[in-house]
Amino acid sequence: MGVLRDLRVLLRLPDFRRLLAVRLLSQLSDGVFQVALAAYVVFSPEKQASPGAVASAMAVLLLPYSLLGPFTGVLLDRWRRRQVLLYCNALRAVLCCGTAALILVHVPDWLFYLSALSVTGVNRFVLAGLSAALPRVVDGAHLVTANSLSPTAGTLAATVGGGAAFVVHLFHTAGSGADAATVLLAAALYLCAGLSALTLGRDLLGPDIRGGRTRVVAELVGTARGLAAGLGHLRQRPAARQALSAMTAMRFCYGALTVTLLMLCRYAWSDPSDSDAGLALLGVALGLSAAGFLAAAVITRWTTARFGTSGWITICSAASAVLLPPLALPFSEAPMMVAAFALGVTTQGAKIATDTVVQTHVDDTYRGRVFSLYDVAFNVSFVGAAALAALVLPADGRSSSLVVALALIYAVVGYAMFHVEHRPAMFHVEQGAEENG
Repeated sequence: MGVLRDLRVLLRLPDFRRLLAVRLLSQLSDGVFQVALAAYVVFSPEKQASPGAVASAMAVLLLPYSLLGPFTGVLLDRWRRRQVLLYCNALRAVLCCGTAALILVHVPDWLFYLSALSVTGVNRFVLAGLSAALPRVVDGAHLVTANSLSPTAGTLAATVGGGAAFVVHLFHTAGSGADAATVLLAAALYLCAGLSALTLGRDLLGPDIRGGRTRVVAELVGTARGLAAGLGHLRQRPAARQALSAMTAMRFCYGALTVTLLMLCRYAWSDPSDSDAGLALLGVALGLSAAGFLAAAVITRWTTARFGTSGWITICSAASAVLLPPLALPFSEAPMMVAAFALGVTTQGAKIATDTVVQTHVDDTYRGRVFSLYDVAFNVSFVGAAALAALVLPADGRSSSLVVALALIYAVVGYAMFHVEHRPAMFHVEQGAEENG
């Protein structure tokens, strides 16, 4: 009941509601666009995607702008975040229209990937800006609840967007026409997300810019120094650094399991010639994962109050290690669908705790840079997971060695976080004994 009470308090805050609306529309659009990409790259009737092809697509879409991600943080700490949300979503609407045109004219894959990269690349500004802006509309006492509601609601919105994309495919013959129509739907939603940012005050979301405005060239030249300062600030915040490291490892595991699930849906659980059946199975798995995200949002407020943020990350990683082998090793639909829900709970629960740790331990003037680094770690680990999956996965996605390896990674993360959580307490006990002596 305490969670529901806190949610009611948050939803009474008009600026929080407006920022949440921007997030929901942005991530609703993301869900539509991501399913369109999956349908075109993995489930297209004209393509026979292998794990290597999926990994290559992920690398092309994620790795280049991930390496440039810290630069977005420096700019986020200099630009008005409201304007970033407005212009970036409008730009994505235009870029989506171009991507839809490229799908229809059947351009080479590299040109399609370049266009899709431009859409997803701009997303770094939007997601990092939303996270950095949240403490400007919510006080510290309700920040954990806000972190439970906002990203999880965004993930659910992305899932709804994915469902809308599936509906578009149901009413179109599988092929480039259905994929292009889905991308155009994403373009319309991105435009709505940009316009919704206008409901927020121009300066409301910060940052608090000190001194006079510098030229754009000077800002870009100072990016390297800003990145170094952000990393230095993170080194001085061990709690944030440790939580980010744990979440990066868990993201790696989630990425490898995502590729595994894609291949199972495409080749193991449905007729490879029936791309719509495979896409429908993927939709069910995504829906169950979203239900897990929702469950994590409901329980994380209580669990972090009971066990602390580090303790909750420890429990999430340990639970993943225990549950993954029995659910995933059969490589059957029902157990894997249960795994999608369970890992949705643990992954989102750990992410909510990590977001809160970063927001509460990082100064506002550095927050944009640190969240951009956070995004970089997320995407690089996801690409690394896809590369590993490409090396070990057979075409049908069944690899016992990969599942066991991922369970071990979860276990190591849980052990490391348990050690971190209890080390300060041991230190204080020893220190008190010395003082009494």
